Amino acid sequence: MFMRRLVAKGWRGLVVPEKTFKEVFVFLDTDKHASAFDILTTIDILPDASILKYEDVTAEDAEQIIHDAMFPRGPEGAKHTKVFINGRDFDRANDILQRIQKALFPPFELAVVIDPRGAYTTASAAVAKTLELSLKKDLGGFEEKSVTILAGTGPVGQTAAWLYGSEKARVIITSRSLQRATSLAARINKELGSELVKGVEAQTPQEVGKAIESAEIVLSAGAGGAQLLPADVLKQSGKKCRAVIDINAIPPLGVEMLPSDADGTEILPNVFGIGALAVGKLKNKVEAELIKQAVTEPKGIFDYKKAYYISRRIVTQKLAEKKQSRAEPSKPWLP
Repeated sequence: MFMRRLVAKGWRGLVVPEKTFKEVFVFLDTDKHASAFDILTTIDILPDASILKYEDVTAEDAEQIIHDAMFPRGPEGAKHTKVFINGRDFDRANDILQRIQKALFPPFELAVVIDPRGAYTTASAAVAKTLELSLKKDLGGFEEKSVTILAGTGPVGQTAAWLYGSEKARVIITSRSLQRATSLAARINKELGSELVKGVEAQTPQEVGKAIESAEIVLSAGAGGAQLLPADVLKQSGKKCRAVIDINAIPPLGVEMLPSDADGTEILPNVFGIGALAVGKLKNKVEAELIKQAVTEPKGIFDYKKAYYISRRIVTQKLAEKKQSRAEPSKPWLP
């Protein structure tokens, strides 16, 4: 009707501008309250984007929400509609992802970021920071390295175990439940097509000590405020250890003698530590890059694999730049 009126009034040469679409992020959170952290991060990166948030989302809810988000703006609009899956319920978050993947079909395919309460970006940053430290100290890559992940059955721990294993490291996962640790190890081994990951029980300091006896790398992946590695246990049992990483910035820290701001600090003779703040600094960069990539791509899944690729690229580029700057000859002063 509107176009007919324009033509009737002599607007035959009118060029109707092509419709433009605003970026929209649909947050699906498994928790009662959606994470302000990730919403604020997205707003800072994309101040003109619109944010929709849904809380206490189940896999069944997600399917209906996604169907409602796929169609109203057509195939071109779908390219500008992004999804961010979040929440502390790690298993439910992954169930939501699977349900969304089944719901999407061409040409209505959305870009989907999944980072359950930062677990994927934190694990990716922790593993990449380990690699950075190992290369800095001329210890080489991860292949054939022995890694112990304390509290390894949590979201960060199991993601890190998969990543270390994918780099051909030998990994021990500890848990208060032997059954849970061995079950997770079996699943990761099946996914990787290897037998590199082993689960053990570690509830007492003595059991923790036994779990780190052969470890060259120890990652403390427990919840905030839980000390997993006392200083005396590290001193007595960590004779082969060269790198210790902690993701916990809430006192008491996960590793007793490791400051949260440590970034390659020597905490014992020939034992170097990376604290939670150093991990967090890289984690924030990775999440920002993950969001930016999701915006530039019309579709795809942006998960721990993408996050680790970004993390690894950041640290290896940083090392390459430092190496190049050291190799460049000094320039003489001009007369």
